[in-house]
This record gives sequence, structure tokens and C-alpha cells, in this order.
Amino acid sequence: MVQAQATAKFVRTSAQKAGLVLDQIRGCDANKALAILMFSRKKVAKDIAKVLRSAMANARQTEGFGGDDDRLFVSSCFADQGPGMKRVRPAPMGRAFRVVKRTTHLTVAVGERPAKALGVGGSATSKARAARVAGSAGAKKKTAGAQGAAAAKAE
Repeated sequence: MVQAQATAKFVRTSAQKAGLVLDQIRGCDANKALAILMFSRKKVAKDIAKVLRSAMANARQTEGFGGDDDRLFVSSCFADQGPGMKRVRPAPMGRAFRVVKRTTHLTVAVGERPAKALGVGGSATSKARAARVAGSAGAKKKTAGAQGAAAAKAE
């Protein structure tokens, strides 16, 4: 399984604001995460998308990569607090207030999901679908029987 990561340092936003966006893409497929970031209204989403694309490119370059971008997913992502730039804001009566302009270090790691092995009797998805259909039909029969029993008690 291939693991790759990318980091962007000194991004001009707070780690808390970046963490809100990173929570949305953690564990998602890489292409789905890019779509989420593209339509996010947060300004930092553009920087996170750039780091995610870089991590995907790093994964493609590693030895042992299967060649399928659809199997990549965001295995971990986090925002560390970077150094704060101290600035001074003038205040009334000769005073001054300190303003800290925060920075963050963004790290996104991607991994490759293992390929699904198909059984002899057909695809894995068709068997799972058949089991789901059979389970839901049984659940419908049970609920219909329970409703009939309740109606019989009411009479």
C-alpha cells in the first residue's frame, strides 16, 4: 500500500480555521475531496486543494503505485500552528495593542486502498446487493406481520 504526503508551510490563516475544512475531507476518496474543496466557501480550501494535489502527485511517483488515482484516499490531514507575526495597532491616548497574524502548516497524507478481489461466483458488489435486497424484503415482511398483530389486538 502506497503512502505519500505533502506539506505547505506558513499559510496565512489560523490552524483552527484550516482544521474545519480538513475535517470535511478526512477519510474521503481523493477525487471526492477535491470536489468538496472546490465548492467550499472557505478561503483556505484553495490552499488545501493545492496540497492535496501535490500529495496525489507524490503518490504517483512512489515505487509500487498501482496507477489508479481512484484508489487514493485522504488517510490523514492536519493543520499545525505556525509562527505568529506580531504587529502593533495604535490605540487612543498613546497606547498600542498587539495583533498576532497567525500562520499554519498544512499537511495532507494520501494512501492507496487495496484492490478488491472478485470471487469465483461473480462480482463482490452484486453479491452484496443481493444480500441487501433479501434482507430488506425480510424486514418488510416482519413489519407487515407486526402491523397485522397490532390490528388484531385492537379488535
